[in-house]
Amino acid sequence: MPAFIEGRYFDVLASNDLAIAFSPRLAPGYNRLKSLLLDPEEREFQDDWDRAVMEFVALFRRNIGDDVTDARAIELVGELSLASARFQALWSRHDVRHLAGGTARIIHPALGPLSLNREKLPVEGLVLVVYYPDIRSESADKLRLLASMVGTPTDMPR
Repeated sequence: MPAFIEGRYFDVLASNDLAIAFSPRLAPGYNRLKSLLLDPEEREFQDDWDRAVMEFVALFRRNIGDDVTDARAIELVGELSLASARFQALWSRHDVRHLAGGTARIIHPALGPLSLNREKLPVEGLVLVVYYPDIRSESADKLRLLASMVGTPTDMPR
């Protein structure tokens, strides 16, 4: 399954090969919040970009809390406020969202629409994110195809 680890600022710290094949922006070194707001390919990747942005910004606010001295958070908020009117509008709302899994609906450039379950598991200040399809679904078939293209073994039931 596509899986990666992110830090409190949504920096991708580690990922498996299938995660990178799923989205190159899940490679270590990328910041998921910046990608979501500033990368046109990521905007096309999200089936409901506006909902995804609202959730990310609210979760980011929860992650940094009320620490007004956090240099990395100040830098990221400043950069995104200047580069994205959408971020600026959402940040000013002060919405907070708690960490939760859910369903990710994406439009993969090679595979088309996918509906995947998303689990977010907190581990000592980091979050392990795993995407997985429902068994015997069209999305499972597509993810299996992607895994075969990158040479990743898969035990997913057909």
